[in-house]
Amino acid sequence: MNYELIDGKATAAKIKEEIAEEVKQIVANGGKRPHLAAVLVGHDGGSETYVKNKVIACEACGFTSTLIRFEDDVTEEQLLAKVKELNEDDDIDGYIVQLPLPKHIDEQKIIMAIDYRKDVDGFHPINVGRMAIGLPCFISATPLGILTLLHRYGIETSGKKCVILGRSNIVGKPMAQLMMQKQYGDSTVTVCHSHSATLKQECREADIIIAAIGQPNFVTADMVKDGAVVIDVGTTRVPDATKKSGFRLNGDVKFDEVAPKCSFITPVPGGVGPMTICSLMKNTLAAGKKEYYK
Repeated sequence: MNYELIDGKATAAKIKEEIAEEVKQIVANGGKRPHLAAVLVGHDGGSETYVKNKVIACEACGFTSTLIRFEDDVTEEQLLAKVKELNEDDDIDGYIVQLPLPKHIDEQKIIMAIDYRKDVDGFHPINVGRMAIGLPCFISATPLGILTLLHRYGIETSGKKCVILGRSNIVGKPMAQLMMQKQYGDSTVTVCHSHSATLKQECREADIIIAAIGQPNFVTADMVKDGAVVIDVGTTRVPDATKKSGFRLNGDVKFDEVAPKCSFITPVPGGVGPMTICSLMKNTLAAGKKEYYK
């Protein structure tokens, strides 16, 4: 079967151009330029890369961006004080606290302290709850990116059987909520995880598989039916001596063997990844326009 590659990089670039155009209009009409702040604790390699890419994306979209750095030994009190300051700063429309945080800091406590009207990551329980019942809100970036790709590629989701692999708060759970809802996916949704007894069987019946299980090459050809749409959220660093960095990014899907069976498939890298940052930009624009919360 001839599959079509879902190009997240090209789609994200196009969306960032659209956002930049809109920001230009806002500023020309005397409006405020959207401002995104990012809080980075410590020097985790993955987090460093993400935050750097977010700053670059802000420039491409015409946003103002601020990076706030703390060392690993920052106390929970210091971090909470910074969150309070960001909540009260009228110039900052939205901000993120890059996860994971050091072990001595309670992540949930930090998330709860963020003003939900500035929570462009969509992790605050108010945003999660509003999303679950279909109210306007900031939808967390990866699920929003996946929805955007499905929509932009004209992939029919209504009435389709969608299997989601993984039940994390960041991808699996929100993805299931969104794919189920009439206004978004309107699909029949099954969530599988490491303890699902009938996982392979469920996948074989799926029209759409969204793999977010965090295990390289987990989805193999015998798990995919002909013509399925496969969205690979996995990004695991796998050692690779041929690469300058010493590693390559590997998805949850065994791409070479699965792709020939698909109608559409996302690559890793260059699929869902670029859309995650692009969705954060969409949320920041919405925050700047006070679209969801007046």
